[in-house]
Amino acid sequence: MTKWYTKYLEVFEKPIDSVPEQTVNEVRKKLMALQSKEPVVSVVLIAHNEETHLLACLWSLCDNTCPVPMEILTVNNNSTDKTTEVLDRLGATWFDEKLKGPGHARQCGLNHAKGKYHICIDADTMYPPHYIETHLKELMKPEVACTFALWSFVPRKGESVWALRVYESLRDLHLRIQAVKRPELCVRGMVFGFKTEYGRQIGFRTDIIRGEDGSLALAMKPMGRLVFITSRKARALTSNSTLNADGSLLKSFTKRLIKACRGLGGIFTKKEKYEDQDSNIIKR
Repeated sequence: MTKWYTKYLEVFEKPIDSVPEQTVNEVRKKLMALQSKEPVVSVVLIAHNEETHLLACLWSLCDNTCPVPMEILTVNNNSTDKTTEVLDRLGATWFDEKLKGPGHARQCGLNHAKGKYHICIDADTMYPPHYIETHLKELMKPEVACTFALWSFVPRKGESVWALRVYESLRDLHLRIQAVKRPELCVRGMVFGFKTEYGRQIGFRTDIIRGEDGSLALAMKPMGRLVFITSRKARALTSNSTLNADGSLLKSFTKRLIKACRGLGGIFTKKEKYEDQDSNIIKR
């Protein structure tokens, strides 16, 4: 059985010049046709040096079913590669954010978004065909402030797919338990959605290296429910850059297991405020 992401993987991490022109034109045509002047939902990508990922990401978004008018926006976050050339070639609507960092990039996207609902996207990630509408189904409920979902990794060459799936299953279990009392810790920007109005009232933090997504979710708690979407319809497929940073799947698992064990007691207690670690503060 063909997986939903098979065709996107064929162009994932490949230069756009190596992709058949027919495919490029197909994505360009779909992308431009989706841009509404009065969108109900804004789908906002952030991209820093993502020239080999953008085509697969945008293609997957263009193939999404969406019951309302939408717009797809991209924020180029100080890229030094051919990211902007790829965006132009695909006819994308994009904006420049010179201040480097996901907080700055996401805030730039939020500033330009016109939709009532906001879906955050990472350019190195591919999304299943019902991803957007699955988030919207929850976001349209009056008592819901934001949504977040699960994700899988693209297997690395020479790595056991079975071992990766075991790793993801154990991580998912931990996230499900953690989400009961501390859902903000489960939020990742690549699988995050919220009501635009709420996001604008708070804004993304731009003074931290990572965690701008979870911080926004935490601040939204008084505004409504944080909904954890566990359906496979909203399970994204992202690059293995996080795993690569740890060196190997075993090292990544060990690192996260130790961290999870140390914080085990805390996940059963609600928390309204977190202390910033000095290592996560952006030094100016």
